[in-house]
This record gives sequence, C-alpha cells and structure tokens, in this order.
Amino acid sequence: MQRVRVVLSHTSHPGNIGATARAMKTMGFSRLVLVNPKTFPDPQATAMAAGADDVLAAAEICSSLQEALSGTVLALALTARRRELALAPLWARAGAAEIAQVAGAAEVALVFGNETSGLSNDELAQCGRWAMIPANPECSSLNLAAAVQVMCYELRLAMQGVTLPPPVAGAGVPATHEEVGGLLAHFEASAVASGFLDPERPGRLMLRLRRLFARSGLEKEEVSILRGLLASFRQPTGKRHAGTSSAERAD
Repeated sequence: MQRVRVVLSHTSHPGNIGATARAMKTMGFSRLVLVNPKTFPDPQATAMAAGADDVLAAAEICSSLQEALSGTVLALALTARRRELALAPLWARAGAAEIAQVAGAAEVALVFGNETSGLSNDELAQCGRWAMIPANPECSSLNLAAAVQVMCYELRLAMQGVTLPPPVAGAGVPATHEEVGGLLAHFEASAVASGFLDPERPGRLMLRLRRLFARSGLEKEEVSILRGLLASFRQPTGKRHAGTSSAERAD
C-alpha cells in the first residue's frame, strides 16, 4: 500500500481534498499528491478529513502531473466519459487488479481530475491505463471523494488476493514515468531532425507513440536500447559501432 499514491489534479474545492484523505485512510492508503489545488491547506479540508489529518499533513503538492507521477511505472486514470484513445478502457475492478499486481514491486498511482472537467486529454495520455466506474449511465459522474473511495476499496480487495510469483532470473526492471518521457522526447527530437516530423504540423504522432509505449510496458534496459539506437542514427556510419564488440551489440 505504501507504493500507491492517490493523485488529485487541479481540485477546486478543498472539502473534496479532506474527504479524499478520509476515504483513503479508511482503506489503508496514506500517500496523497495534489497537482495545483485551487485552495490548500484550508479549514474545510481539515474538517472533512475527520480524523485523517495525518494524510493531509503529509500530502505532497506538485506543479504538474508529470511531477506527480515521477518514479511510477504505472498510472491508472479515472474518467467518467469515453475518450478517443487507442488503449481500451478497463472497468474499475480490472484496473485495480492490474495496479495491485504492479504495486507488489514498483510505484503506482491512481489519478483523478478536476471535479467539473475531469482529466484533460494531455493528462490522460500520461497515464498507462484508464478506467471507468460502472455507474448509472444517466448519472455517471461520481463525487470526487466517492470515486476515490470506490477505487481504494477495489484496490484493497485486489491486494488481499494478490500472490506475487517468485522472482525470475534476468527479469527486467520496469521503466519509470520519467524514463519513458525521456524516450518520447528523444523520439520527437530525432523525428524532427530527420525531417520525418514537421514541428509546425506535428499531428498525433507523439500521442500515438505514447500509447504504444503504454501498451508495451517498457523496461529500463529496453528504453536504453531504443535511445542508443536513436543516437546511433545521428552518427556517421563508420563511427556507430566504434569500440563495441559484436557480442556487446547483440546484447
């Protein structure tokens, strides 16, 4: 549970932050991260926390979702409406099960948006998975703290049923959010330098690459391989493998 962070982005009402803290604590979670809250700290947040003051006191405030997700290897975004995304949405229970499995060995996050507008498309694109809570389609938007409560409950149940397999020799370490972000930036710079991407008319290339990487579950070594490959394309042909044996290149 200590590897799970609950991220609230651009929360407008401080009472919802306090109610979220209480919802988290009742389910055993304590890591709250706030991205540009409109008002915090605030007496309303403290009042609504109702015994979860320690969660509020330890809350981390960030200026961007990218900062809030630093160090995570999987983020699950919650949204009440379908988006034009290549990744298929998960129901809340399936999303919680996936998060629970990854949290056995790495940092993860549950991400919630603003009470009125939810998560932006850009914020949603930064999350590897996204999920919906099965609700009445005629009234599908839950209160923020209620949505957090549902997901924390599902995640607690999922964690109770998780049995981690024994470690596999040579298994890779998952790449972090910022490592994947660095790879994306490297791809973008290389695409512009090669003329493949027009920075004035970028289209949806980088969004589609982000989705591709989210589906693949990149490992640290794989990120290094891809970045090394990109760097080699920008070197003179005769110098690409200078000082590197064929065995090393095969690795």
